[in-house]
Amino acid sequence: MESAVIISGQEITQLLEKLNQAIDALAKPRTQEKDFVGNDEFMKLMGISKRTAQTWRDEGIISFSQVGGKIYYSQADIQKILKKHRHEAF
Repeated sequence: MESAVIISGQEITQLLEKLNQAIDALAKPRTQEKDFVGNDEFMKLMGISKRTAQTWRDEGIISFSQVGGKIYYSQADIQKILKKHRHEAF
């Protein structure tokens, strides 16, 4: 047995607005990356050891920020280092 629900035009309009907001949120590309990543995430992304990360910082290969004992790298700097060391395909 089916039941009918009666809703007003205003309620329909509100429902449609909420649905459109949800659709817009889902349609947006998920490019909201963090601006900075921590040392552990950086090492994982690059597939390097803690010592290699330290060497890259010491040699100025990668810029970093340090707050207390925590090290952070900007996503832009990570992209920059990858582009700088990119080798074109033959």
